Amino acid sequence: MSSDIKYIAVAGNIGAGKTTLSTQLAKYFNWKVHYEDADDNPYLADFYNDMQRWAFNLQIYFLNNRYKQVLEIFKGDHTVIQDRTIYEDAHIFAPNLHEMGLMTKRDFDNYFDLFTTMSHQINPPDLLIYLKANIPTLVSRIQDRGRDYEGNMSLDYLKKLNLRYESWIESYDEGKLLVIDADKIDFINNPEDLGKVIDMVSSQLHGLF
Repeated sequence: MSSDIKYIAVAGNIGAGKTTLSTQLAKYFNWKVHYEDADDNPYLADFYNDMQRWAFNLQIYFLNNRYKQVLEIFKGDHTVIQDRTIYEDAHIFAPNLHEMGLMTKRDFDNYFDLFTTMSHQINPPDLLIYLKANIPTLVSRIQDRGRDYEGNMSLDYLKKLNLRYESWIESYDEGKLLVIDADKIDFINNPEDLGKVIDMVSSQLHGLF
C-alpha cells in the first residue's frame, strides 16, 4: 500500500461503531488510531445534563481537538485512522444544536467562521468511511456500551443527527468516500463481515494511487 496514504477517517452517528471499526482496521493495516476520547472530554457529561449551557463549549473543544489531530497526522510519518472528523462537528452536530435552540445564532456563526478558517489549513481524508445505520441499530449499540451520560439522549436527537448525516454524505466532495451499511454488515460481532469491510477498504485504497 502506498506510503502516500496518511489519513483515513471514520464518520457516523453516535453508536454506529466508529471506535470499534477504527480499532479493527488499525490492527489489520498496522495504522495508528486517533480516538474521539469521550472519556477524557471535560464537557460531555455536563452537556448531556444541560445542553443549552454547554453546547458552545463542547463544540469548541471538539473543533480544537480534531484540528490538532489532523495537524499531527500530516506532520507524522504513519498512516492514521481518525475516529470521527472535524467536518461532522461543523456540518452535523453544531448546526443541529443551533436548530434545536441549544446554541445561539451568534455562537453558531462564530463557531462556523472558526471552522471555515481551520478547514482551509488542513487536508481532507484520503478516504472517508461512513457508517450508515438506522435508529434501532444505533439505540441497541448505545445501550450495549452503557455510558451513563448517553442515557439522557432522546430518540428525536438521534433522528435529527441521522438526517443531517445523510444530507452531508450526499453532498460530500472533499475526497474518496466509502459507505458501509452498518445495519446489514456486523463487523463488531461477525469476523466474516469484518473481512468484507477490510476488502472494501483495501480496494478503495489501492485505487487511490
